[in-house]
Amino acid sequence: MPAPINQFKQQLLAGTRTVGLWMGFCDPYVAELVGKSGFDWVVIDGEHTPNDIPLLTRQLQVLDPLPTSAIVRLPVGDVNLIKQVLDGGAQTLLIPMVNTAEQAKQLVAAMRYAPEGIRGMGGALARSTNFGRDADYVATANDQMCLLVQIETRQGLENLDEILAVDGVDGLFVGPADLSAEMGYPGRPDAPEMQALISETLGRIRDGGKAAGIIDFSEDAVTRHYASGAQYVAVGADITFLSRGLRDLATRWKDQVSAFD
Repeated sequence: MPAPINQFKQQLLAGTRTVGLWMGFCDPYVAELVGKSGFDWVVIDGEHTPNDIPLLTRQLQVLDPLPTSAIVRLPVGDVNLIKQVLDGGAQTLLIPMVNTAEQAKQLVAAMRYAPEGIRGMGGALARSTNFGRDADYVATANDQMCLLVQIETRQGLENLDEILAVDGVDGLFVGPADLSAEMGYPGRPDAPEMQALISETLGRIRDGGKAAGIIDFSEDAVTRHYASGAQYVAVGADITFLSRGLRDLATRWKDQVSAFD
């Protein structure tokens, strides 16, 4: 059997606009709930949550049979982490803080078997190969790898054109929180200056021939990002959605109960 077709990558290549959600609960049970909620894709976040390789793999196992594509964000573009999570079944990676074309090239190589890359061979032990049963996996896996790199620093913006030119980078993802902090607007990605910069950057990515992505929570912001050139947008996060919902529920009922005093 060959490597599974990467449906998310196919959507990028087709130019399809998609809707995603960020996942941070580090739990397969919640991953199943989110995966059955109708989003085109989800990001399993391993940068700002206590996700490790075993937890990432368990969530990939739950999402695998569902129509929602799984994207794994690693904490850093480390070759060894990339090898492990690919063997665990990931096909699409989101790597933070990619600032140069050389970094991007190293990530492309880390996701591919030789002679195109440096991904280690170890298919007999890997979930990705159906534990060695899929004899054609190695010959077909490279074509199904999908790399998204995050642009979230001034240096990344300065090197944007060079990163866009790297073969094997499928999409660039604007990180609004870190980028706004670096540009002098910490905690204010909604500042007019940042809105203009983000819109410009999304348009540059699109015009450079790559798929542009971003995360945002407000309806106005998400609409603006799609209009600016974004192709794949995370429109929320599971933890944020629950946190806000629970806070609003508690506040509403505490206010109502106090009226009986």
